[in-house]
Amino acid sequence: MCQMYEIDLNLPKQIVADVLSNHEIHSVAFVGCGASMSDLYPAKYFLANNTDKLNVQIFTANEFNYDTPSWVNEHTFVITCSLGGSTPETVEANKTAKKHNCPVVSLTNKAGSALTVDADYVIVHGFHANFAAKCEKPGYAIALALEILQQTEGYDKYDDMITGLTNVFDLCENAAQSCKKLAKKFAEDFKDDKMIYFMASGASEKMAYSHAAFLFTEMQWIDAAAYNTGEYFHGPFEVSTEGKPYVFFMSDGATRPMDARALTFLERMGAKVALIDSKDYGLADAVPASVVTYFNPLLHLAVMREYGNQIAEARQHPLTMRRYMWKLSY
Repeated sequence: MCQMYEIDLNLPKQIVADVLSNHEIHSVAFVGCGASMSDLYPAKYFLANNTDKLNVQIFTANEFNYDTPSWVNEHTFVITCSLGGSTPETVEANKTAKKHNCPVVSLTNKAGSALTVDADYVIVHGFHANFAAKCEKPGYAIALALEILQQTEGYDKYDDMITGLTNVFDLCENAAQSCKKLAKKFAEDFKDDKMIYFMASGASEKMAYSHAAFLFTEMQWIDAAAYNTGEYFHGPFEVSTEGKPYVFFMSDGATRPMDARALTFLERMGAKVALIDSKDYGLADAVPASVVTYFNPLLHLAVMREYGNQIAEARQHPLTMRRYMWKLSY
């Protein structure tokens, strides 16, 4: 396969090697706000599921600042993230981490931003060029998590993960470009709904949360909620009725049976479902089956961005429109 779009996988490898040359790492803290915190979740999910030794946690930045865990110290690898590098809470989280003598690596799209000031290492990721670029942030976070795992205790599927990180960006770009017809239909079908439910599982759980809270609630002023498909039958399924609108991120890999059970019930109840299924976009053709579970979020992110573009156009409500953000002090 000819690779058209790739990230620099040597950079996370070098950063982790340098950190480990100066620090014995016992814990990893992923810290961010909003969509950036959600973009860190796939890396957290991967590392927490595969480590035998590390304490792995994720925090919204101000919780990390105001209620810093007692275990945060020089043995804690802190990974922070902010797209524009100016999120005040995350900038402060870097200071909190340095106060506790933690090594810090920050992910941002803007070199020289405030987030870079107190970071020991910075990865500047893409975003604006295309759909693949929008997946760089979670991609680099996964690459960092992979290197932490490999260099601290070893990982027998390391090469498979590298293959996935090499192939997934082209797949994401192709998927987002190929879904335009489906995205336009989604926009027409859902543009007048006042409340939309998002569902996902596994590594994609926070992609559902992110798009509900930010792409729809923030950017479209449409009320939205997100549920894990494993939790669906423990309360949320009670509102699944005829025509109820759902966006469903169906994963390939370990948690797919959970998704299938929930989807079957939604269809049985006559709900209106926009299904974004990783299998339909060939995720397993690009990523080894042994690790495909961890790459669903990037594919779901890319496709959902086009869905977001289309519903914004259908509603004549630009994704950049805000009522309060950037306009008021808060």
